[in-house]
Amino acid sequence: LYAQFVTSKTVSLKKSHVGLTFIRESDIWDKSFTKRAPQLGGLIEFYRSPARVQWSPTGANVPDYPKLAQLWWQAIGDASSGAKTPQAAMDSLALAQESVMERLERSGVQGECGPKLNAKHPMEYWVKLAKESGNLAPQPKLANEKPQGETIDYDTLIGSWPATPPKKN
Repeated sequence: LYAQFVTSKTVSLKKSHVGLTFIRESDIWDKSFTKRAPQLGGLIEFYRSPARVQWSPTGANVPDYPKLAQLWWQAIGDASSGAKTPQAAMDSLALAQESVMERLERSGVQGECGPKLNAKHPMEYWVKLAKESGNLAPQPKLANEKPQGETIDYDTLIGSWPATPPKKN
């Protein structure tokens, strides 16, 4: 939101075209992006659709993004080099990120916007809680983690993202 107030509409639209990172809702719906949409491989259709808010329940509010991103790339490096299995790399990433967020929570430096971690419980607890409360995550481990892939027709995929421009006040 802050970027919306310090960036003019014209500059915001230009930045959106150059970096494909949208600051304003109006940028996504600008007619110039409607024209460019066929060359952007579904990006505009995705950002105009309800699917854009389904992929992440937290939005862009990431506490200490630079530190957490650094931990991510270390874990990816370990997994891709073979130093750790993907599961071991993700487990160590989770522990490292929780450690950073615990420190942030304890320090209170981010006030009420800072992380608030849940108590530690085994995975079965979280799966049961999710099921009871009607949440989709986390899910129990699948018996077959690598089923046969399924190809979805591009036009069908794009068509599954119906888009409606926001109502103007």
